[in-house]
Amino acid sequence: MAKSRGFSIYLLKSTFSNENALKEDHSLELLSEGVINLPDGAFMYIADRPSSVPWWKNYWGVQKDLYQMQKGALVFLPINNRWVVLTFGMTYHQLNDNCYEYDFGLRTTLNALDPKKIKSTDILQPENAKRQRVQSPTASELNFFDLRSDETILKKMTGAVKDEYADLFKNITGGNSLKVSSNLQADEISDLCINLVEIYEKDDYKTTFPELQNIVPVKDPALLDLLKNNLKEAFNRNPAPVELVLAIPDLFDYSTDYKIKFSGEGRSNLEFTDVYIKGYREYLLDKGIEEVEDVEEFNTHKLRILDDNEILIKEYSIYKSFLFDCEIQGKTYHLCEGEWYLIETDFIINLSTELDPIFIDNHSFLHQCEDKREDDYNVSVKNSNANIICLDKKSISPNGQYQVEPCDLIYLNNNYLELAHIKISTRSSTLSHLFNQGVNSVQLLRSNDQAKDKLKELIADEAIILPFIDEGKYSVTYGIITKNDKAKKSKSLPIFSRISLLRTVNELKTMNIPVSVYYILDNVDRKNLNQEED
Repeated sequence: MAKSRGFSIYLLKSTFSNENALKEDHSLELLSEGVINLPDGAFMYIADRPSSVPWWKNYWGVQKDLYQMQKGALVFLPINNRWVVLTFGMTYHQLNDNCYEYDFGLRTTLNALDPKKIKSTDILQPENAKRQRVQSPTASELNFFDLRSDETILKKMTGAVKDEYADLFKNITGGNSLKVSSNLQADEISDLCINLVEIYEKDDYKTTFPELQNIVPVKDPALLDLLKNNLKEAFNRNPAPVELVLAIPDLFDYSTDYKIKFSGEGRSNLEFTDVYIKGYREYLLDKGIEEVEDVEEFNTHKLRILDDNEILIKEYSIYKSFLFDCEIQGKTYHLCEGEWYLIETDFIINLSTELDPIFIDNHSFLHQCEDKREDDYNVSVKNSNANIICLDKKSISPNGQYQVEPCDLIYLNNNYLELAHIKISTRSSTLSHLFNQGVNSVQLLRSNDQAKDKLKELIADEAIILPFIDEGKYSVTYGIITKNDKAKKSKSLPIFSRISLLRTVNELKTMNIPVSVYYILDNVDRKNLNQEED
């Protein structure tokens, strides 16, 4: 039996071939003769660098003659008016980034894979940029990998194929490219590639892995250029649309005394008390720039967070600090921490259907915000109503464990003990933390007697509340301080905040905990602070 060999395969876009798919400065050599097994119409390019001494030879003083060689090849095969490229070694780096179909490997894998024989998954959680590879010692179903299809991005998958494809190959791995092993001879590889393209063009994955591709990272450079241009145009509109937000791209302690400055076009005396697009725009105007002409400027311009002593706390590029939702040709895209994502339209509609009912128009106790800081706002609500207790920065965690804040404000409302969690932000990662805080506190209060006793101590003067704690009769309200349009309900939140919120709502529902979201009007005069709400 012939030996099985590994192939890494790319599918070129319809407008690309060997004539325009390679980088202009590539160092590959086109072999015009001396290749006897190359299929008709195919082209082979090889990397044939001269041998060199490995760096560690001299580092360790090795006396023996040692040389390393870098060899590789690209084979272009014509397949039904398209081209596929087989890469060997590291030569795939010689392909132009925009010449191949970015979903070829993953989609073909999802169509061919036996859903009960998955071996490995690579995933990304956009809300916190967490990356994870999960491997199974045995072939497993998708639920083993804890892949939350509504909030994680599948980057790569490996497993055994369905029986109908077993004659072609046994296992498959798909990301940008497709990796398979086959014992077919050179004159049979074109037929294999024809089959792979046919598998790619199927929609079987929609049945086998429903909703798995609700959130898809955009990697196509041509589309990325279009999206980046859309971002630049949105910023240059003044005022910028509400879908464009500038925010600290990280969890940040807003109780810290800090100020904001911008850099990238030279020093400026302008400083701001928080992060807003208007502050960045004023910095540009101060440097004589009325419009951004090249989106690359967003990468060179920096958002700088400093303490009162002018010591830098953190620094981020403006591009990474943007949050932006936009529609192009009927499809919705989201920019988060410098990465673009395609969001399926049906998924967005479903989010609104599920979430909009929990957004309330009015609240009995939470008034508009006149304060810069969350803790000041919480105290102001407490002072305005004698029945409200402020538990901001208090803890109910058992002794020796990580602190868990029960809530910011607690009070009786509609025959429930309402736990209100307050946040000045519409940043995805910040809101994700807020939503998780609501779930964690209820779970702890429901499951740990020491936590319940600590909560009772915190509200000892309010005996009327004690029976609700004993019964675990809670409701959760998230108060989000913002100038965003509350009439838009869930759509006023970034897409990944909505995804995180839906997960939270479902978890609270399993505990029979009513949940609501209330937009608290941010009435701080941002103009006097050289700011505006994004």
